[in-house]
Amino acid sequence: MSSGDSNTIQNHAAFIWSVADLLRGDYKQSEYGKVILPLTVLRRLDCVLEPTKQAVLDRAAQLAGRNHNLAPILQKVADEQFYNTSRFDFATLVAAPDDLADNLKHYVASFSASARDVLDKFDFTTQIDRLDRSKLLYLVMSKFAEVDLHPDNISNLEMGYLYEELIRKFSELSNETAGEHFTPREVIRLMVDLLFIEDDQQLTKPGAIKTIYDGACGTGGMLSVAEDRLRELNPAASLQVYGQELNAETYAICRSDMMLKGQDATNIAYGNSFSEDGHPGLKVDYSIQNPPFGVEWKKVADAVKDEHNDRGLAGRFGAGLPRINDGSFLFLQNAISKMKPVAEGGSRVAIVFNGSPLFTGAAGSGESENRRWIIENDWLEAVVALPDQLFYNTGISTYFWIVTNRKAPQRRGKVQLVDARNCFVKMRKSLGEKRKQVSDAQIADIVRAYGQFTEVDGDVAADNGADAGAANGGPKPSVKVFPNEAFGFLRITVERPLRLRWEVTDEGVEALRADKKFAKLTEDDQNSIIADLGHSIGTHETDAALRDLTKTALKRADVDAKKPLVDAIVDAFAIRDPDADPVTDKKGNVQPDPDLRDNENVPLPAVPVTYEAEIDARLETIEYRSAIDDYMTAEVLPYVPDAWVDHDKTKVGYEIPLTRHFYTYTPPRQLDEIDAEIRQLEAEIQELLAEVTE
Repeated sequence: MSSGDSNTIQNHAAFIWSVADLLRGDYKQSEYGKVILPLTVLRRLDCVLEPTKQAVLDRAAQLAGRNHNLAPILQKVADEQFYNTSRFDFATLVAAPDDLADNLKHYVASFSASARDVLDKFDFTTQIDRLDRSKLLYLVMSKFAEVDLHPDNISNLEMGYLYEELIRKFSELSNETAGEHFTPREVIRLMVDLLFIEDDQQLTKPGAIKTIYDGACGTGGMLSVAEDRLRELNPAASLQVYGQELNAETYAICRSDMMLKGQDATNIAYGNSFSEDGHPGLKVDYSIQNPPFGVEWKKVADAVKDEHNDRGLAGRFGAGLPRINDGSFLFLQNAISKMKPVAEGGSRVAIVFNGSPLFTGAAGSGESENRRWIIENDWLEAVVALPDQLFYNTGISTYFWIVTNRKAPQRRGKVQLVDARNCFVKMRKSLGEKRKQVSDAQIADIVRAYGQFTEVDGDVAADNGADAGAANGGPKPSVKVFPNEAFGFLRITVERPLRLRWEVTDEGVEALRADKKFAKLTEDDQNSIIADLGHSIGTHETDAALRDLTKTALKRADVDAKKPLVDAIVDAFAIRDPDADPVTDKKGNVQPDPDLRDNENVPLPAVPVTYEAEIDARLETIEYRSAIDDYMTAEVLPYVPDAWVDHDKTKVGYEIPLTRHFYTYTPPRQLDEIDAEIRQLEAEIQELLAEVTE
């Protein structure tokens, strides 16, 4: 976005925002958006329809009383997907202040159905009445009548920025969470370029028609930028957009934006995409999403779990359910469900995540199973690490995941990691939490590094000035490429023998008397059992022998030797002893010590793997057992030779430790350098103290 465009947006935003001052006192700050946002949309619609306003009125008058559908005719006259048959516009509305409320309602009701749906989502008629009662309606409408939002004055792209700037301000006043953010346009452009990177030939064909979906579309910014970018590549191409949005206000803005751009606004569905799929059965060429981070899905848990349990992998959420407080993988699963089959050309998906989906969740968890599903199906093409402080309402680090079922031949069986965290320029003026942006040159650098698909050290590239797309040969992205199996591991449970000896000690007696089962016995019985065991224990070193002695002592005290009671007594007098023999069960099997139990991650063997929901058979293969045995021989048994693996507890896990792969060791400073700095600071402090005491 140019500085001129930015100034235009800021000026319009400031003017519209100034209207909020009129609401002070009658509205809470958190309620300002209920008035400002729908009026901004309404004013935009009014300006767009202005050139054809009279022609639509004339044609509507000619067709009055006819029975056939007038909508297509009037849309054609308006040269838009919407129209208004009221004689009023903003100018004539404010010219009659006494009847303003009734006239404004009539004006709103005279819009075509698609536009009315937008305004209904704002519940705008309620605000008309409230403004009228507060004697504010005329003041507010007069202000809005002064701002020119005609496309000749502010483009659709600029209008998108304006909507988002206003929403950002209202979000801050409402203390919206960090996850409720909007995506800066330069981030979307980078995302779209990576989404389209393998499809240059397809997208530049004459008459190319493609489809794209966003399951958390917000104000439609991502869909709009994707459409604009495709037209840059091929002015003759067509991109049909589909989306779904949960928030009523942003849904309304998105639909209005689509109407203004000539898109089919009915392709934007309203509702929660987890529980109410607005586009069931839809298959698209592309999906692009920036869902809210860490969104809780508790409210729709029943619907999600039902689909997971009833439909499995035939539904949208069969790969696994993440934690209830983070629905990130549900968004991705939903997007993957809308990929075209490979036979029909396949699809590409780009989604923005925070760091959590990379590694959260142990082996076998919903998150790990999602990563396994995606990687073992060879769908994960790349993960791109972005700079922090890129978004308006959050400063956290973010990542692009590029997922596709039509990888280029050289990418099959591999995952590309791109570290672009240093590819940014600082903004002269921050916008909320956004203090950094990615320049056009840096976008070009990242896209180039991605497309070359070769490992690159960004620091070396910058030093060499290679392809100096970034200003002055600045920071370059680093790239690494790994085989799919590099992100998988076997989570094994390493056991060690339970080694115990038994002794009647004061501590053991105290613990036994505190046990609820033993405390139920009479004091005489307690004393009798303890005394009996005190005389007997010493020569008997095994668990089985002690249990026999315990049962004998209970029998002598005429107490029923129930297993829970026997266990309590044996446990009370048990003492861990590394020199004792291992405890065994009746069959002679060595018992594990829970306190010495450990879990280790074993790298997956380099064998071809395709996804399967049940992997028990895979864990029994020679390759997997050999990988575990080799690991134990090299890493465990030299230090604890009595250890073994409980294979029944082995699980396959996946994680993407991107930060670890790009970690660069920085040696500590020399001691003499630190000492010199300390001496300098001490001298400066002494000088300051001397000035104070003079």
